[in-house]
Amino acid sequence: MDMWLERARAVVERNIGYEFRAVELFAEAVTHSSFSNEQPLRYRSPFNERLEFLGDAVLELVISHQLFLRYPQMPEGKLTRVRADLVNEKSLAGLARSLNLGASLRLGRGEERSGGRDKDRLLANLVEALIGAVFLDGGLEAARKMILDLFGATLENMAESLEQTDFKTRLQEWAQARGWPVPLYTLLGVEGPQHDQLFTCEVFCNGAVRGTGTGHTKKGAEQEAAHKALESLEKEF
Repeated sequence: MDMWLERARAVVERNIGYEFRAVELFAEAVTHSSFSNEQPLRYRSPFNERLEFLGDAVLELVISHQLFLRYPQMPEGKLTRVRADLVNEKSLAGLARSLNLGASLRLGRGEERSGGRDKDRLLANLVEALIGAVFLDGGLEAARKMILDLFGATLENMAESLEQTDFKTRLQEWAQARGWPVPLYTLLGVEGPQHDQLFTCEVFCNGAVRGTGTGHTKKGAEQEAAHKALESLEKEF
């Protein structure tokens, strides 16, 4: 492996949190067809389209499994839409940019001149190819760990958004259907050290406190308060 690839591998491995045993898999993952096609026939190296195909399947499997476990009541159609929001071309390209993966691409001269290192399609394909390479090099568990490390924050943000939609929006819709004012949330207090705070909130709905909740974020506490309010109101009415 030439020195450029060695340097690129060191940077990519640090950024994705995985060290390759079979370095040829890394080389294949970062090689675009435009680079391979410009080499003399007998020196042409494999390019990343097959790894991209494999990585796409592994990524969908891992993300699907996480969503399936986290949302046991969510129907298939919504699971599919949530997964699509997480692993579409735009989100994968954004992840690649945040990790500076485009700098590791081996591109042909024409693709280089046309700005290939910053094209959404090429960056998204690179992420999937690296996942495929990690899967072949270290197995499913290694690929799963890499994916969850890279997508962890996005998954958490998505989870918080879905939870709020499940309860806060449901409570608002429930109130509005009866001609009630929009529910109001009040922060009652914060306890615990800075790194492990516990928030307590209550929700005021149609002239009365309807629920109180706690959580490690203010939004989480509001979501829990809305959940409790819904349970109480559905029993009462």
